[in-house]
Amino acid sequence: MLTVNVRGVLICGLVVVPVFLAGCGEEQGRFEEAGSGRIADDSVEASAPSSPIAESGVSPGMGRACESLADDVWSLPRLVIDDSKEIITTDNNLLWLLGAAGGSIALRQGGGDDRIADNFDDHPWISTHKEWDKFTYYAGAPGIHFAASGLWYLTAASNGDGTNKKNAWTMFEAVSVTGAATMGLKLLINDDTPNGKDLAWPSGHTSSSFAVASVLHDLYGPQVGIPAYLGAGFVGYRMMDAGDHWASDVLFGAVLGYMVGHHVAEKYHDIEVAGFNLIPYSTVHVDKPVMGLGFIKEF
Repeated sequence: MLTVNVRGVLICGLVVVPVFLAGCGEEQGRFEEAGSGRIADDSVEASAPSSPIAESGVSPGMGRACESLADDVWSLPRLVIDDSKEIITTDNNLLWLLGAAGGSIALRQGGGDDRIADNFDDHPWISTHKEWDKFTYYAGAPGIHFAASGLWYLTAASNGDGTNKKNAWTMFEAVSVTGAATMGLKLLINDDTPNGKDLAWPSGHTSSSFAVASVLHDLYGPQVGIPAYLGAGFVGYRMMDAGDHWASDVLFGAVLGYMVGHHVAEKYHDIEVAGFNLIPYSTVHVDKPVMGLGFIKEF
């Protein structure tokens, strides 16, 4: 049964678990706030325009990229805590999450979950097409999203592509916050799935998929966002069709992922002046550091 002190559940799930994670990174103070984001990097390419290595003609390389990712990962516990606090203290976000939690309770206690599950049992589709079932399961897996975000980050960092490095980190942070919140709530509720497994509410596949879709929407607009949302919805459909989750699990997971993804992506939006992105710029000239602002516009 889903329990009602919903606000307490949300606060515990979104804050307590990240606080535990913070013990790993408490000593790391290298994460610096910048106008275009908070990615820690002592290299020029993190804050320079998108082709910062053109002057030297030398790419940072995969070794440097791995070091950069390792440094940034240490900042994740603190960011998870900060983002979680910001989300639950923003009225609109909290209202949506409370509404989704209320909808989940209504579905479960009102018998809606059982009726929907029975309908999927009587009219299965994805579960009878094993290849589709397996593909959708892995496409929505949080672990795959983490791996893809990390690979995106490493590829961009090794090529000196500051724009894609920042976008990849945005995605990595969003799936991290979503994953921590989802697992915290799962441990608190510890509900059973239709097929008898533990940790049902909310659906981690659904929350992570909607977080990914939300970030892609914010980064690249509706032409990418709409197909991504459709894909995330298909993942949620699969979780119900296969009996891995109730409709209430999918409902809350979708809203949670959507809210977290948009919150994190909006935090990293570039400041625009007359159509140009305004970002911090740093370099070294005649052995002296030079700080300033860069204006970028893609044509």
